Amino acid sequence: MKTTRRNFLQATTTNVLLSALSANVFAAETVSPKIKIGQLGTGHAHAYKTGTLRKLTDCFEFIAVAEDNPQQRKNAEKQTLYKNVPWMSSEELLAIPELQAVAVETNEHNSLEAAKRCINAGKHIHFDKPAGNTITELAEFKKLLDEAETKKLVVQMGYMLRSNPAIQFTVNAVKNGLLGNIFDMDAAMSRYDNETARKRISGFAGGIPFLLACHLVDLAVILLGEPDKIHSFMKQTQQDGCIDNGLFVFEYKNGSMATLRSSASEVEGFQKRYLTVRGEKGTIIVQPLENKSNMSGGTVQLALLKNTDKFKKGYQTVTMPPLKDRYEDQWREFAAVINGSITNPYSYQHDYIVQKCLLEACGLK
Repeated sequence: MKTTRRNFLQATTTNVLLSALSANVFAAETVSPKIKIGQLGTGHAHAYKTGTLRKLTDCFEFIAVAEDNPQQRKNAEKQTLYKNVPWMSSEELLAIPELQAVAVETNEHNSLEAAKRCINAGKHIHFDKPAGNTITELAEFKKLLDEAETKKLVVQMGYMLRSNPAIQFTVNAVKNGLLGNIFDMDAAMSRYDNETARKRISGFAGGIPFLLACHLVDLAVILLGEPDKIHSFMKQTQQDGCIDNGLFVFEYKNGSMATLRSSASEVEGFQKRYLTVRGEKGTIIVQPLENKSNMSGGTVQLALLKNTDKFKKGYQTVTMPPLKDRYEDQWREFAAVINGSITNPYSYQHDYIVQKCLLEACGLK
């Protein structure tokens, strides 16, 4: 049976929950031969993750960057991030026969169209989130996923928290029953934005919840599955057209709920990002989700109703591995899936459900 991250972790002991479970399975993953990869677009807010990609020379051979917008290219060429990289048009990049994969890093308004072109060209894609902005585009995203599945192409969505050791510990503690039946998930992902950033957010019908709470929607679907009902509250705290305060409530038939919050007006909001998962046997609190900007790893508190072999009753801090680059293990996972050493931990159906729930929560149904 081919190993997946999920069945590997579920097969571990409670002792592994304390130690190795929080370390990424792909920390030592190498790929031979190296995967030839390029980048399409430079306009996404997280396009800087290319800097991490280019360092992983044991897994990838970085071919080129394609940017069809002249001004965007001019701006990007000035960045140290793109020093000494070849530049070409998107047509030229996608026409390279030996190119295997593409990092889709266009701005969020046209990323779906760019991703479709890559799949049509037979390339695996890392697709920076979210996957489209409208309900019409949801149908197009479904077509993209169906085509990728038919062609056996990898689609990895850019939800970087998936590779966070603190989140991995939480997810696998839930899957292994450490907390018992889960009845509540509460999470927040916020920041404090200046006028320029708020103007950019105003260009999205879903505002800051669309751009930030998408990560939390992904976690809710991982932990609890697709909700039966979605309620949302989208608010503006200033008169500038920016939806800067949002709350999603997901209801499940078994009585579970998830509350997902996002704001662009929270002072020091980054350090207050959190995830709380409550079950009949215990609770896990991850706060902050990341201890340092762009570094993967958070602080984990575990509370248990009773002693177990490796954990004690009551609250305790769970030791996490040292902080590391936020995107390294995400890229290594991408390489491992393409290489066939593991199956994708996140199915095409999972990614579709996440996007569907996000659009509905943002009132775009």
